[in-house]
Amino acid sequence: MQLYDKDLLSVQEVRELVEKAKAAQVKLSKLGQSEVDEIVKSIAEAGVRNAKRLGIMAHEETGFGVAADKLIKNVFASKMVYEAIKDLKTIGEIKRDDEKKMRSIAVPMGVIAGLIPSTNPTSTALYKAQIAIKAGNAIIFSPHPTARNSILETVKVIRQAIAEAGGDEDLVSSITIPTAQATENLMKHRDISLILATGGSAMVRAAYSSGTPAIGVGPGNGPAYIDKSANLAQAVKRIIDSKTFDNGTICASEQSVICVDDMAGTVQKEMEQQGAYFLSDEEQKKLGAFILRANGTMNPLIVGKDVYTIAKLADITIPNGIRVLVARENGIGRGHPYSNEKLTPILAFYTAPTYEDVCELCQKILYYEGAGHTFSIHAKEQAVIDYFAERIPVSRILVNTPSALGGIGATTGLMPALTLGCGAIGGSATSENVGPLQLFNVRHVAEGTMEMEDIREENPNSSTSICDDTDIQDADVEAIVAEIMKRIQNP
Repeated sequence: MQLYDKDLLSVQEVRELVEKAKAAQVKLSKLGQSEVDEIVKSIAEAGVRNAKRLGIMAHEETGFGVAADKLIKNVFASKMVYEAIKDLKTIGEIKRDDEKKMRSIAVPMGVIAGLIPSTNPTSTALYKAQIAIKAGNAIIFSPHPTARNSILETVKVIRQAIAEAGGDEDLVSSITIPTAQATENLMKHRDISLILATGGSAMVRAAYSSGTPAIGVGPGNGPAYIDKSANLAQAVKRIIDSKTFDNGTICASEQSVICVDDMAGTVQKEMEQQGAYFLSDEEQKKLGAFILRANGTMNPLIVGKDVYTIAKLADITIPNGIRVLVARENGIGRGHPYSNEKLTPILAFYTAPTYEDVCELCQKILYYEGAGHTFSIHAKEQAVIDYFAERIPVSRILVNTPSALGGIGATTGLMPALTLGCGAIGGSATSENVGPLQLFNVRHVAEGTMEMEDIREENPNSSTSICDDTDIQDADVEAIVAEIMKRIQNP
């Protein structure tokens, strides 16, 4: 009975939150670009001020990642996102072409439902709040239950920042009683215009099947290719730095390392020198049995944990100074758990005879899991980079950079974002790093430039019917049909 009451309370809360958010968004729609920008700026500054505290809180509540890295994520989601979007035109007229007599006007979506994961809870809330308001929307968060407190505290910080900038704090709110029933009702509410879904595959699928327009992301399972032309030591450093950042909880982080066969020994040696531990066959079996649950999904016990916690859970003993665990893999799919996404410091290690074979192998990995997401390559040879860029089925190909930070736009020129679109091939509505430009519609105002008479003058034969063409007589048509029928009957 208690659980039933909780569901009822959560559903009632959703109704009240949507009503308040809708009213706040109407107020926001009457503001100009500069006033909206002041609200966004205030959120960004508050996020930076509270980055350390919120990072520690997220780490302590979820047990995922590294508190110091979560601080960096919070600064990224606040300052770097703000710097990228602050000069964008998102309110009112955003484009004008006097020659074509065209104008484009931004039209906010309205109220957005934002699903927040446990892996990046505080940073995702800061990021989504900024891009939603920048585009003229209100947003209501559905927090992952295991990160509820840190998300609610982040929302408190955001709401205070909005109020300090003269805005309506109900522009950003959160469900405080997170239940599956509440999330479902939020996503299906008639006044929710869009779902911005970041989380597990099941949640993203639920968003897309809710009947409400949604932007979601698929799983990341990005391979990292080290080419012969790469600076090997630097490539390995980038990969291990990336994979261990916040204990691998960013979906764009590397999931496997691949090189050609005759580089295998050299690459392994360099990885070991930089803190990688290559598992023995027995250790690989032990850990492999622990990576996935019986239903084939990632075991939450390993998510965001350090290598020593993982080793202990899998009953493996590893030396001191290890940063990442590596398993030699020769297969893809069921029975090969290392070929899956692993949001933790575990890497698969593959080799193939040539870089063309490596490219084909990477395609197979991504078509199994991770299509549309991210691929990284370390190479100096432009022809090799171009070869992969033309063939790998992803939305972002990252060259000579840590994949986790490159994918989210921290070390590359990509839009700084924590929701990474995977395009149609990955089941997503966009292939972009999601920002304000994906969160409003565009109303086109087009003035007439020609009259019907002008069109006829430019196309003097346009009124002539194709049936007036007498080049082909009826007898010719009958002969052609007869010949075709003869060929079909007597192939």
